[in-house]
Amino acid sequence: MSENVVHLHKHTAPLAADPATVTTLTVVPDAPPARPVPLWVRSGRAVRTVVTHERTTATVRAVARHGLYTFNGGRIVARRAWDGRTGARYERLLRAAEAAGNYEAAEEWEERLQRFRDARHRRRMDLLHSPVDAAKGLAVGTGMGIGVLVALGIVMAINTGTVGDVITPLSATIDFLAALIRIVQVVWGPAVTIGPFLALLALWAVGRKQQAAPNWALPANVRSGEGEPITPSIVVKALRDLGVPALARAIKEMGDAGASMLGPIRIAGCGVEVDVTLPSGVSTVEVQNRRRKLAENLTRHEHEVFITLPAAARTVRLWIADSGALDEPIGPSPLVTDETLTADYAKGRAPWGQDLRGDAAALSLYQRHLLITGLSNQGKTAALRALALWLALDRTVEFRVADLKGAGDWAMFDGLATVLIQGPTDEHVVQATEMVEGGVSEMERRLTAPPGTAFPPLIVLVDEAQVAFMCPLLDADKRPYGGSKATSRYFMAARKIHNQGRAVNVLLWQGTQDPTDQNLPKLVREGAHTRAALALGTESQARMALGDKAVDGGAAPNLLRPGLDKGTVVVASDGIAIPAGQASITVRTHYIDTETATEVADRAKRLRDGVTTLRVLERGEERDPLTDIAAVFGQAPRLVTQDVLKRLSALNEDAYGKWTFADLRRVLEGTGAEPYKSDGRMVVARERVTRALANRDAGGSASAD
Repeated sequence: MSENVVHLHKHTAPLAADPATVTTLTVVPDAPPARPVPLWVRSGRAVRTVVTHERTTATVRAVARHGLYTFNGGRIVARRAWDGRTGARYERLLRAAEAAGNYEAAEEWEERLQRFRDARHRRRMDLLHSPVDAAKGLAVGTGMGIGVLVALGIVMAINTGTVGDVITPLSATIDFLAALIRIVQVVWGPAVTIGPFLALLALWAVGRKQQAAPNWALPANVRSGEGEPITPSIVVKALRDLGVPALARAIKEMGDAGASMLGPIRIAGCGVEVDVTLPSGVSTVEVQNRRRKLAENLTRHEHEVFITLPAAARTVRLWIADSGALDEPIGPSPLVTDETLTADYAKGRAPWGQDLRGDAAALSLYQRHLLITGLSNQGKTAALRALALWLALDRTVEFRVADLKGAGDWAMFDGLATVLIQGPTDEHVVQATEMVEGGVSEMERRLTAPPGTAFPPLIVLVDEAQVAFMCPLLDADKRPYGGSKATSRYFMAARKIHNQGRAVNVLLWQGTQDPTDQNLPKLVREGAHTRAALALGTESQARMALGDKAVDGGAAPNLLRPGLDKGTVVVASDGIAIPAGQASITVRTHYIDTETATEVADRAKRLRDGVTTLRVLERGEERDPLTDIAAVFGQAPRLVTQDVLKRLSALNEDAYGKWTFADLRRVLEGTGAEPYKSDGRMVVARERVTRALANRDAGGSASAD
C-alpha cells in the first residue's frame, strides 16, 4: 500500500475513508510569520532616503548659497568701506610692490599714502571748528530766511491791501514743515521695519554678483566652469588655494594686487601661457607637486595644465589649455598631404607633429641616436615609423630594421631597408643582434677610412628593443645575447655604436616599452641624443626615459593619460626647438596608419634605384651563394670584397660567418663576375654578378655550393 502524504493547514478537518484506501494525512503547521522590521530601522531608512534625495541636497545647497551670499556680501561691503575710510588699500599695494621688487612703484604708493593721510588730517581738524561754524551759519541762515519771508509778506500785503498777508509766507512755510514732520512720522515705522530687509537684500546682491560662496554650493552651471577664460584674478585665486601656506599668506598680504606675481597672459596655441614669480619662501617644487589641484582650481583637467621652469629664478611657467582642446586631433602629416615632400638628412627636419602652442614641431635627425619609449599601445611604433618614413625620402640613407614584435608594422620597408627582420622569437633576437653587430663592423670600417671620406647615413633601427635586452639565449662561446653586462652581445653592440657611430653617420634608433633597468640599461638609454617618451606609469620610468634634468625641469610623461593621449610625446633633445629655459617639450605627433605609411614608403622607393631587402632567413637552410651575393649589393654598383663578406655574414652567420676572400673568389670563379682591382682595392661589380646569375639560370645550371 502506497502512502500518500498530503500537506494541509491546521484547520483541515479529518476525513472518513475506506480502510483499504486509507490516505495518511500529515498536517504541517503554518510557517511562522515574517519578523516585523523594527520601527527605528524603518525610520532610519526613511530619514536616509530623505536626506540623500536630490531635492533635499539641492535645497541644502540653495539655503547655504544664499545665506553665504548675504554674509560674504557684508564682508565685501565692510572691506570696501574700510578701504575707503583708511589707507589699507595703499598699504596693500605698497607691500605688493615691495614683494615684487618694484621699488619705484613702492615709492609712488608710499607717496600716495602720505597724501591721503595729510588730507584726512585736514578733514579731522576742520571738524573741530565745524559745530561753531554750523551754529553761526544756521543762525544767519534762519534770520535771513525769516527776513526774506517777511519781506515777501509785506509785498503781498501792499499788493492786496490786507495787513494779514504780511505773515502768509511765514505761515505757509511753517505748515509745510509740519506736513513733512507728519509724513516722516507715518513713514518712519514701516521704514524701520523694512530697512534691515532692504539692507540684507543689498548685501545679498553684492555677494551674488561676486559668487561669494563655496564651489559645492554654487549652481551646476556656475560650478562646472568649463571653458572659463583664464584671467589674472583666476590664476591668483588658484595659486592662493593651492595649499601652500607661505604662498597663501603672501597673496593675502598683497590683497587684490596678487596679480603682480604674474607676467602677461599670452595666447599660446590652443591655450594660454603665463609666468608666475613666486614670493620668497615658496619653492617651485611645491607648485609642481600640486599640478592636479592647480588644474582643478583653474577649472581644468590635470592633463590640460603643464608646469615648466623657465630660466628666471623662483618662476614657474603655466601653460593652460582651452577646455577640451587637447582631445581634438591635430590633422594629417605633411608626409601624407604633400606628395612632393623630400627629406634632407643633414639639413632638414622631420615634420613630427605640433607642440602645445599649435606650432609645427620638427625634429633634426642629423647624427643623433634616438630612443623612444612608452607604455604598450600608446603609439610608440607609429611615432618612430613617422620619422623613418620622412628620412626614407632621402635616397642616400640606408636602413637596417629589426621589428621584434613582428606584427607587420614595418612591412612597408621591404624594398627600402637593406635588412628587414620581423618576429618576436629568440631566433629573431639573434638575427637582430647580428644586424647591430654588422652596424658596428660598418662603423669600424668607416672609422679606419682615409680622412675626408664621405659616408652615407646608416640607420640601424630596432623596435621593441626590450625583447633583445631580455633574451636569455647564449651563443656558442657562452656569451649572452641579452642582458646588460660586458659580455652581452646586443648591449655591447649598442654601446659601441653610441660611443663612435655618429662621427661616421652610423646611428642607432630604438623603441622600447615600460623602461626598467633590466629591459633598458642605463648606459644605453643615456647614449641617445634624442630621448622621447609617451605615456608612462611612474616618475621613475619618466626619469629612465628622459633623464633627471628633463623631469626636474617639468617633463612628466607619467602624467599623460594612457589610451587618451596616444601619440603625445615628451621630447628631450637639442634637435627640436625648445622654449628658452626648458629642458623638454611636449609634442602631439601626427598619426600615419599602416596603409598610408605603405603609400609614403612607395614614394620613397620610387626615389631610389631599387633596394634589395635582405630578409634574414632561418638558420640551417640550404643557401645559394651566388643569389645571396647578388642580394647584398642593394643599390650599390660595386662593393669591395671585404664589404661583400661582411654583408653575407650579416645575412646568415652560419653559412657565411667564416668565409674568406678565397671562398668568395671560388664561388665567382668562371662566372664572369670575378673580383677585380679598382683604385688599388679588390671589388665586385653588381652588374657582372647579376648577369652571371641570369646566364646561369637561363642555362639551368645548378646552384653553386
